[in-house]
Amino acid sequence: MAARTHTVTNQAPPLVAYDVFRADRALGEAVERHLDPTLLDEARDELSELGRGAGSAQVQEWGVEANENPPKLKTHDRYGNRIDEVEFHPSWHRLMGKAVGAGLTAAWARPGGHVRRAAAFLVWTQVEAGTGCPLSMTHAAVPALRSEPALAAEWEPRLTSVVYERELRPASRKAGAVFGMGMTEKQGGSDVRANTTVARPLAEDGTYALTGHKWFCSAPMSDGFLVLAQAAPSGTGQGGLTCFLVPRVLEDGTRNVFMIQRLKDKLGNRSNASGEVEFDGTWARRVGDEGRGVRTIIEMVAATRLDCVLGSASLMRQAVAQAIHHCTYREAFGGRLVDKPLMRNVLADLALESEAATTLALRLAAAYDDGSEQERALLRLAVPAAKYWVTKRCTPLVTEASECLGGNGYVEESGMPRLLRESPLNSIWEGAGNVQSLDVLRALQREPGALDAFLREVGQARGADHRLDGAIKGLLTELADLEGIEARARRLTERIALVLQGSLLVRYAPSAVADAFCASRLGGDWGGAFGTLPHTLDLASVVERARPVS
Repeated sequence: MAARTHTVTNQAPPLVAYDVFRADRALGEAVERHLDPTLLDEARDELSELGRGAGSAQVQEWGVEANENPPKLKTHDRYGNRIDEVEFHPSWHRLMGKAVGAGLTAAWARPGGHVRRAAAFLVWTQVEAGTGCPLSMTHAAVPALRSEPALAAEWEPRLTSVVYERELRPASRKAGAVFGMGMTEKQGGSDVRANTTVARPLAEDGTYALTGHKWFCSAPMSDGFLVLAQAAPSGTGQGGLTCFLVPRVLEDGTRNVFMIQRLKDKLGNRSNASGEVEFDGTWARRVGDEGRGVRTIIEMVAATRLDCVLGSASLMRQAVAQAIHHCTYREAFGGRLVDKPLMRNVLADLALESEAATTLALRLAAAYDDGSEQERALLRLAVPAAKYWVTKRCTPLVTEASECLGGNGYVEESGMPRLLRESPLNSIWEGAGNVQSLDVLRALQREPGALDAFLREVGQARGADHRLDGAIKGLLTELADLEGIEARARRLTERIALVLQGSLLVRYAPSAVADAFCASRLGGDWGGAFGTLPHTLDLASVVERARPVS
């Protein structure tokens, strides 16, 4: 009798048919902590419904299809007319429709909206991170538009709608709209004050004609865009860098001049379109005062930076869930991988990083919901610090999680390569590491209320763990020494983020999680790679808490 050589054994089943939200204990607890009790039941039901969708085989297949069939640029129609359209796979539109319908652009329109949206964003983008960009731009445009009340009254109901309409037509004829953004140019990058796009006033009603280019235009298929351009002095202002709203289709149904020259061929985030665009007499409306473009758009930037934190937390959570799931089923050397002391150390270390990222991201979302002066001051310092640190931790975490799957983690079908390609993105977009570190310095130097709010926040955990107390003291010592502070900005930003994460975990996480985090990240009992936690800690509890079982 022939030997059976193709019987499959000792392979983990797919991580599918589960509730992504309820399987994430750290996320569920954060939602309960930060939402008003009167909103909890409704929010949990909504998030669980979304979580079951994200964990379903059907939706996971949509994510694969959207990623494997990236958008295509159609510059002209068959007759030679410019149309500048981006064509997406149907699964992309399905993912966008579900996301908008679940309120991922509706935070500003309902109570507790930012916490609810942050949790939903973290759940849904585990399926396919490429939808995160247009969802983020649409969400983040609202505070910038509010600087111009007439524009906000016109556009905000469309942007916070739960209806997704993919067709290009005047926004006034759509039940919902999505937004993009264009800030950076070839010659400037993050130095947006070097922008050369010019805006010529057309009338005294705040309309302008834009001429120039954008090196990175996020979500070029959108209904409208916030862009920066240099305004010539006019009767309404002194000119200078100004924020403008560029509609994709004009009110009479004609296409605005919005020439998409090419789509970027990116490392990851391939299901999403990022383009280079040209303006040539493009009709636009001013948002905010002339010369105040950075101040006007900064609220949008802050919101998108928080979404970078959420996006990285989402990737981390999915990578950790896949690693623990695999090791729970995979056996080697006489037992399950998850029970092997060395593998348990690796998994626990990854789980700590993931929970710290999730806990911090939801705390910052809660600060948006609160809206008080103190919470806004906290955001001014904590958002760039969190954006710097959490996004930088994402790539090494995903790499290590892939290694937990061995060779299986290097195979495309596992999904881990897609997570790995995606992992550097949030660190680069919306200002890379140096930009975030310099923003932290600006907050410390120009806004003393930001440091006060931060110290009040971390001070709530003082006395609960001696390693946290020592880290706070060390941070204050470092802040007192301004010599060469710019060269130390990254180190300082990292310490701010770690102290904030540690204080939150000490207050809210189980003792096993808080103890391991403080011992390693704050106490220095840690190596240079994941899996180097002190072996005396309760690592089994940390791993079990992160196991994706709903």
